[in-house]
Amino acid sequence: MDLTDKTILITGGTGSFGKACTEVLLRDHAPRTIRLFSRDELKQSELQARYPDESRLRFFIGDVRDRERLVRATRGVDLIIHAAALKQVPACEYNPFEAVQTNIMGAENVVSAAIANNVPRVIALSTDKAVNPVNLYGATKLCAEKIVTQGNAYATDSESRFSNVRYGNVVGSRGSVVPIFMAQALAGTVTITDERMTRFWITLPQAVEFVLSSLRLMEGGEVFVPKIPSMRVIDTADAIAPDAERVFTGIRPGEKLHEVMLTEDESRHAQELDDRYVVVPEFPTWRSAPYTHGPPVAEGFRYSSDSNDRWLTAQELQAMLPSLQLVA
Repeated sequence: MDLTDKTILITGGTGSFGKACTEVLLRDHAPRTIRLFSRDELKQSELQARYPDESRLRFFIGDVRDRERLVRATRGVDLIIHAAALKQVPACEYNPFEAVQTNIMGAENVVSAAIANNVPRVIALSTDKAVNPVNLYGATKLCAEKIVTQGNAYATDSESRFSNVRYGNVVGSRGSVVPIFMAQALAGTVTITDERMTRFWITLPQAVEFVLSSLRLMEGGEVFVPKIPSMRVIDTADAIAPDAERVFTGIRPGEKLHEVMLTEDESRHAQELDDRYVVVPEFPTWRSAPYTHGPPVAEGFRYSSDSNDRWLTAQELQAMLPSLQLVA
């Protein structure tokens, strides 16, 4: 999808991803307008101050829980990037229905608003926590994935099409381990839950590029999964705070030792490209032609952070640190 002269709506537009995506769109593309939809007026005013002379930005105060406001915000829109979510695992565990209202009902509202206004393309951000979820955040994102995918069935009489991207931990986003370890290093003690723990690793610029490149590939219904490196959490600590004391605290509630981005069951209806996997829906009632992104994934394949064939070392992370975008 060529973004030239297009009107783009980003939900969660003042979050880590939304701000990074806005920067890339303004710099490397030529959109007509970018509508930033979020509920935080302070962050909106701060972002306005960052781009004082940018006439292509529009700031919409609103919540994805409010369908009527979304319908208004999506009028005349060519593309929705749905990035709004409650994503802090402890907060979602303590406030479960708040997470449901934002992450599940919000996804439904985005789909409904897009169909009401015949928005051609919608791509939603998911997470590896949605695969075999063990916490409420992951469960809500799994539901959101299903809602977005099945939105295509509700849109058969319109041009609206819906897809998801699913990726791992974003370095530098709010609550990610890198800024936490940086802060702890100043105090001389780093807390690590379990020395065996591994995580998928993606930077914010990589996440933005992956979403935009998936947008060009999407036909409606896919879940796009990037091929990205894994890293042991203890190696992350070694890279950021090599001289700090290590304190092992044990796995927290709702946490896994390793993350999975593609299960054996999903691999039966997944295809592989050079830089990503594409999970295609098993029963795409809205399509008459098969998906042809690439060859099928091998039977029984499992894409897990502990069995990855790509690993990031502490030395490689140290080399990356000066260029990382650590976002408030």
